[in-house]
Amino acid sequence: MSADHEKVAEADLEKAGLEHKSDGSDSHKEMTDVELAYYYEDKAGSLVVDPEEARIEFGEKVASRLKLSRDGTKVLWPQPSDDPEDPQNWSDRRKHLHLLIITLAAIVPDFDSGVGIASIFALATQFNTTTGEINNLTSNWSIFLLGWGGLFAVMMMRRWGRLPVLFWSQLIALGWMAGCTFSPTLKNFTAFRCLNGFFATAPQVTGLFVVTDMYPFHLQARQLNVWTMGFIISPFISPFAFGFLVARASWRWAYGIATIYNAIVVALIALFMEETLYDRHLKEQPPRSLGFRYRLETLLGKTGLAMAKFRESWFTAISAPVWIVWRPHLLAVLVFEAMVFGFSIGINVTNAVFLGTPPPVGFGLSQFAVAGAYGTPIVAVIIGEIIGRYANEWIMNNGIRRNNGVFEAETRLWACYIAMPLYLCGFLTLGGAFQNKLSIGAVVMGWGIAEVAVMINTVAIYAYCNDCFPRYKGEISALINLARTLGGFSVAFFQVPWATKHGALQTFGVEAAIVMGLFLLIVPIIQIKGKHLRAKFSF
Repeated sequence: MSADHEKVAEADLEKAGLEHKSDGSDSHKEMTDVELAYYYEDKAGSLVVDPEEARIEFGEKVASRLKLSRDGTKVLWPQPSDDPEDPQNWSDRRKHLHLLIITLAAIVPDFDSGVGIASIFALATQFNTTTGEINNLTSNWSIFLLGWGGLFAVMMMRRWGRLPVLFWSQLIALGWMAGCTFSPTLKNFTAFRCLNGFFATAPQVTGLFVVTDMYPFHLQARQLNVWTMGFIISPFISPFAFGFLVARASWRWAYGIATIYNAIVVALIALFMEETLYDRHLKEQPPRSLGFRYRLETLLGKTGLAMAKFRESWFTAISAPVWIVWRPHLLAVLVFEAMVFGFSIGINVTNAVFLGTPPPVGFGLSQFAVAGAYGTPIVAVIIGEIIGRYANEWIMNNGIRRNNGVFEAETRLWACYIAMPLYLCGFLTLGGAFQNKLSIGAVVMGWGIAEVAVMINTVAIYAYCNDCFPRYKGEISALINLARTLGGFSVAFFQVPWATKHGALQTFGVEAAIVMGLFLLIVPIIQIKGKHLRAKFSF
C-alpha cells in the first residue's frame, strides 16, 4: 500500500474514534481490547486458535478474556463484542436464515443467465438468427458484466452496508428481468440481459461479507461451502428446469418464471434480512431508531447513509480493489481460479450446443434429453459440497494441530490437491465423449467429475484469500467473481469452432492442461512462500 493510501486509511479510522496500532503491540501481555478487535485483521493468515497457545502468546491475563467456541477448543476470531446485536452473537436459527436467503439470492445472477441456455434454439428462431449469435450477444456479454457489477456493489457496501445495496440491486435486476420477458426485438433483449447481469451480481459478492460478519473464522469455510454451492449450481438449474418447459411452451414463460423467482428473493430480503455489517471497531455504537422504523430505514439505506461518516472514505472504498489485486499471492490464485472456473462456465454454455446439434458436431439430442443432461452438474455440485464440507474442516484442524495451535492460511490450499486430479479426469472424459460420440453416460461422468472439482477448488480459493485479506473480504469476493467471469465469458466464442475443427478431446484436453500447469506453478510455491508473501504484501 502506498504511503498516501495508508494515511487515508488511518484518517478514516481516527474519524471513527479509533486508536489502532498498525504494528500491533510489542508486549502481547499488555494487549488492549482495541488491539484484540484488530488482531484478526492485523495477523492476516496467521491466527492463534488453540487456547493453550493463546496463553503462551498473549499471557494469562489477556487469554482469560478471550471468548472461545462452544466446545472450548478454539479461540473465536474475530472476538465477538458484548452487544447482543453483534451478528457474531446471533442465534444459530437467525444466522441460518440469513445464510439461506443470501444463498437463494446468490442463485439469481447465473440462474437468470442460464435461462438463455435453455432457450437458445427458441430465441434463435424467435429473432431469426443463429444460436451462435444468441450466445455471443446475450449469454457471453451478460456473463462478462456479472464480474464488473460486483466491484461497484462492494464499494457501496463499504459505505452504506450490506442490506440496502443488496435490496436495491436485486429490485433493479428484477425490473430488467421482466424486460427480458417482454422484449420485442433482439436489441431490446440483449440490453435487458446485460443490464440484469450487471445489477443482479451483488449477492455473489455479498455472501462472503455476510458469512464472515456472522461466523467466526473456524466456521467460515463450512458456511462458504453452502453459499458457494448456490452460485455454482445456479447456471445448471435453469437449463435443467426450463429445457423441459421451452420444449412445449414459449421461451417467454421461462423468463417469466425466472422473474417470479427474482421477486421471491427480493421479498425474502425485504422481509427477513438484517444488516450484518457491525462496526466493531467503534468504541460505542451510535444511537439508532427502534422497531419497524429502524428496519425500514436500514433496508432503504437511510441508516447506512448516517453511518457512512464512521466508515472508510469514498477514496479508500473505490481504490481498495486496485491496491490489493497486484499482491503476488492474490494475483496468482486469481489467475488460477479464473481458468478453473472459467472453463467450467464455458462448458456450461457450449454443452447445450454439443448435445443438441446434429452429428458429426454433436449428439443431436432432443430438447428433453438436453434438459435432462443438465441434472448431472446439479448432483455433482451437491456431492462437491459434501466432500468439501468435511475435507476443508479436516484440513484446517489437522493444520492447526501440526502447527502448534496456530492456523496458517496456506493450509486451505491442500484442498486443491483433491480437486485437480478430478478436474483433469473430468475434462478428458468429457472431451473424449464428445469427440468419439461415446455413450451419454461418459458425458455424464466427465461433466459430473469436473464440477465436483470446481466446487472443491472454488471454496478453497475463497477461504484462502479471505484468510489472507480479512480487512478486504468484500474486495476479495468481487475480484474472485470478476476473475471467474472474465475467465469464462470468452470460452463460448471459441470452444465450439475449435472442437468442430480439431476435435473436442483436443479442446478440453488443452483447457485441462492449462489448469494443471497453473496449479503446479502456483499452488506449491504459494504454500512454500505464502507466509513470507503475506508478511510483506498483506495488510
